[in-house]
Amino acid sequence: MDTLKFSPINLGRWILWGGTALVFLVAPHIFTNSFALTMLTQMGAFIIFALSYNMLLGQSGMLSFGHAVYSGLGAYMAVHALNLAAKGVLPIPLPLLPLVGGFAGLIFGVIFGYVTTRKSGTTFAMISLGIGEMVFACALMFPGFFGGEAGISTNRVIGKPFLGLTFGPALQVYYLVAAWCFLCMAAMFALTQTPLGRMANAVRDNPERTEFVGYNTQHVRFLQMVLASFFAGVSGGLSCINFEIVSAENVSAIRSGGVLLATFIGGIPFFFGPIIGSVVFIIFVVALSGFTKAWLLYLGLFFLAMVLYAPGGLASLLLMQIPVIRARRFGELAVPYLLAGCAALMALAGLIGIVEMVYRLSEQGVSTVLTVLGWSFDAKSAAPWAVFGLLLGGGLVALRYAARLVGERWGTIQAGLQGRAA
Repeated sequence: MDTLKFSPINLGRWILWGGTALVFLVAPHIFTNSFALTMLTQMGAFIIFALSYNMLLGQSGMLSFGHAVYSGLGAYMAVHALNLAAKGVLPIPLPLLPLVGGFAGLIFGVIFGYVTTRKSGTTFAMISLGIGEMVFACALMFPGFFGGEAGISTNRVIGKPFLGLTFGPALQVYYLVAAWCFLCMAAMFALTQTPLGRMANAVRDNPERTEFVGYNTQHVRFLQMVLASFFAGVSGGLSCINFEIVSAENVSAIRSGGVLLATFIGGIPFFFGPIIGSVVFIIFVVALSGFTKAWLLYLGLFFLAMVLYAPGGLASLLLMQIPVIRARRFGELAVPYLLAGCAALMALAGLIGIVEMVYRLSEQGVSTVLTVLGWSFDAKSAAPWAVFGLLLGGGLVALRYAARLVGERWGTIQAGLQGRAA
């Protein structure tokens, strides 16, 4: 006789996904200017890209240096499909164009994945790097398909409006990207709950034991690669719609390195880590680059700090606070955190001032007068060097003592939690 099984509703998960959908809906109404809308659209496409990369690195333990190949080739196929649709040769509505990129990424994932996933570890990483460089070289060698250095341009406003939408306005493009982002996030999360997702974790943690129980680790890695390539291709198709141009940069090592940085910054061990990392990365690349030419240096320093002091990423720092909040002891950390934050801001202000002055003095034929944090000064004078030097030095000293206070208070709280558990 069949028996009925009752599975309770995971209310927390419904609230989390519902809140995510709500954020996607209201974000453009909170950040209303065109620059913010453009940045939000780029975040949506990059979130898919980073999550697809984490299917390899975080879930399967495959460090890839050429993941931009699948996103970029998906973007190239999407731009050709969009140009054919504009000529009336290919009847495809614009909202479905990311599927063209997705299936292109999937096909190339099958081709290249068959080669790369035969090995694991460092060998896999080197092969992926070689394939990435090979595809980037092809993008410059075959301008008939890749468009050379100039790339291939297109126009996303084609044919008749789809459900009244022309996708000319940036707001309509944002909601298209947001819809695809939410669907891909849900799909990739669902994949983590499947037997394939569980076996990918097993291959990552202990491949020998996985083979011992009867699973082919190469097949698991291959399937993960193919699925990750599909979602990377979807991201490429969305970037094609957003920027209306695809160039060799889309398949470059710079883009592959960027998604690696974003994923690590957010937190490789956690599903939502790449989402946080993508937001932070796009802020650096888009927002910060508009204020200073030294943004790459700041990104590198931030990444270095994450590697040294928070190797689990920003997500790990957030999750560490949950037990403390549940125990209602977070208030004990409020003052130490506030002191550490103020010290960090003080040191950061000093660092920014010194970096900007050094950068300005290194430029030829440019005025040495600059404005940092609302203060205008001449980089050749001694006063700003003394001020920013004191800020940096004092901030680092204060941060050291604040970090010690945080560590002591954190240890006391953890001891109390362990005593309660015992």
